[in-house]
Amino acid sequence: MKQLLLFFCIIFQCSIIAQTTISGKVTDKKGNPIFGSNVYLDGTYDGGSTNEKGEFSFETAEKATQTLVISFISFETYIKTADVSALENLQIKLRDDVNSLDAVVINAGMFEAGEKAKVTVLKPLDIVTTASAMGDFVGALQTLPGTATVGEDGRLFVRGGEAEETQIFIDGARVFTPFTPTANNIPTRGRYSPFLFKGISFSTGGYSAEYGQALSSVLLLSTIDEPDQEKTDISFMTIGLQVGNTQKWKNSSFSINTSYINLAPYLAIFKDRNTWNKPYQSLSGEMVFRQQFKDDSMLKLYGAYSYSDFDLLQDNINFDDGFRIGLNNRNLYFNASYKNKFGNNWRYETSASFTNDHTNSKIIKDDLQSNENSLHIKAKLKKRFSSRVRLSFGTEYFNTNYDESYTPINTNKLKYGFNNSILATFIETDIFFSKNLAAKVGIRAENTSLLNEFTFSPRASVSYKSGKNSQFSLAYGQFYQNPKNDYLKFSQDFDSENTSHLIANFQSVKQGQIFRIEAYHKAYNSLVKYTDLQPNFTSNFNNNGDGFAKGFDIFWRQNGKIKNTDYWVSYSFLDTERDYRNYPTAARPSFASKHNLSIVTKHWIADWKSQIGFSYQFASGRNYTNPNEPGFLNNETKNFNNLSFNWAYLIDQQKILYFSVNNILGTKNVFGYDYKNTPNTNGNFDRQAIVPNADSFFFIGFFWTISDDKKSNQLDNL
Repeated sequence: MKQLLLFFCIIFQCSIIAQTTISGKVTDKKGNPIFGSNVYLDGTYDGGSTNEKGEFSFETAEKATQTLVISFISFETYIKTADVSALENLQIKLRDDVNSLDAVVINAGMFEAGEKAKVTVLKPLDIVTTASAMGDFVGALQTLPGTATVGEDGRLFVRGGEAEETQIFIDGARVFTPFTPTANNIPTRGRYSPFLFKGISFSTGGYSAEYGQALSSVLLLSTIDEPDQEKTDISFMTIGLQVGNTQKWKNSSFSINTSYINLAPYLAIFKDRNTWNKPYQSLSGEMVFRQQFKDDSMLKLYGAYSYSDFDLLQDNINFDDGFRIGLNNRNLYFNASYKNKFGNNWRYETSASFTNDHTNSKIIKDDLQSNENSLHIKAKLKKRFSSRVRLSFGTEYFNTNYDESYTPINTNKLKYGFNNSILATFIETDIFFSKNLAAKVGIRAENTSLLNEFTFSPRASVSYKSGKNSQFSLAYGQFYQNPKNDYLKFSQDFDSENTSHLIANFQSVKQGQIFRIEAYHKAYNSLVKYTDLQPNFTSNFNNNGDGFAKGFDIFWRQNGKIKNTDYWVSYSFLDTERDYRNYPTAARPSFASKHNLSIVTKHWIADWKSQIGFSYQFASGRNYTNPNEPGFLNNETKNFNNLSFNWAYLIDQQKILYFSVNNILGTKNVFGYDYKNTPNTNGNFDRQAIVPNADSFFFIGFFWTISDDKKSNQLDNL
């Protein structure tokens, strides 16, 4: 019996000796204890959690080298591999998890539109339910701060920059001709349907080194990766019809969207100020094919085709019989993108786009033909070295072959054009010092064959999270862009135009609301100047132009604080001057307004199964030159005002009746003045106001979605 008792005592003693105590204290970087951290030895059942003082202690029978794991929400997981004898009285400081939802976001100059973005300013639905947008994604973006209302143009004018200074990309590949051509004082529209895109990133400045050839802004469009189900969308509108269909298989899907627009029936009821020999009509189609592979790689093929034509006579003070313009445009755009991952946290993305744009124009009695073939190829590699350091770099190639011929009446045809190639490379890194402090630093280099020029563009931004819901950001960048086609087709003796951006931003984001204020300064150099009223073969060109743009933007959006109501307010102040084109002196350009204000509101009325919306746009007067007074750009138009209204009625979950009217009050807006080329008998130059072709525009549409769940709709979040 004694021997048996002795045996158990020895076994008990051995078990005590075999146990090792693992202990320590867990704090954050400021030394504050972290209560409730999960602490354990990897691959075992041995572990525990920290107490109120951040302390932990447990015993283990494991021997030799082991791995200690400590985890807690919002902090990076701590891992230490050592002999168990060294895992005692540890002092551990957990680092903030830079990928947590409350971490800092590098966002100076950038607005996001998409359901999955950390900070979403606009959703895709906002594009089609903003009254003044008329279903055009560019129209919806014009309600954001930093944009200017140029009602007779329709494109994006950002922070004192011309429309050509904004470039558009689809799935990383350049879109060279994103807008349909149009006549003077008739606003253009974007070519592409908003329903094929999952998200939009709109940068008003300070954008990534990945993107170039844009002095003011980039607009990034991302197509849908995987549709949720098969469905058919049918739209009947006062201006035409549209049909879309999506087919889905196990690892692939295909979407197609076609539309036909004809303004003849509308103009028969609501006549405008033009005499239409042939009202505007267009036929367009888009398709997206997606293939998901077993290794999670993704292939997308995107194609778009559009055809449009019209012929009209516009009233013009210098043409007794009116100014005739006829236009026929054919545009083909193709885009392919592929992304995959390999090795240890490496990813690569490739994309390519091709554009063919052909336009025949009849200007009075002269013929003008232009043809553009453009190519963009890009390859990018990304490496995540840790949760705190990410690197991306790549190279891209652009080529544009532009030909134009001009045949004046009773004169021989003139042919001219250019071929230009750009080879670019970029490298950029994101560094997260903590979840409150992050920086993005990049460099872009470009070589332009036509200009025989090499440019070097540094870019940098830093963001600091100042509170639970707020952060500050700073950004600086240098940006280069070749002179536009209207200059290069006549001369190639140029340097690249360039500008520098300096941006300071504050943003506060809470549940259901966003507040954002951003100040900026842009300095322009090497802008193109020329003699003559319009550039031509005999013009003398140079790069001696310069300018500046400075100001601030404010954005406020609130959703749900007022029951069933969503609204946002944008305000921009712009101070800008340029000495470029044929300007005799520096002045505020005629497209720039000092003050721009947008107010958009949407309200759901459950009893009516309806959403009603209002959009109000205000822009202060724009400069124009009055030859009856001394000076250049010496007068200012009256302020621009536009109140628009829309009503969407939910017939059932898959049928929606939509009505909108642009400028519901019929405000008589003026964009500028045309003056007679010769003075009258009193020595004064008579003038004619440049006004919209119609003061108001009405739109009625019926949208019907056919899907398996009988719930989906293009406006399914109405």
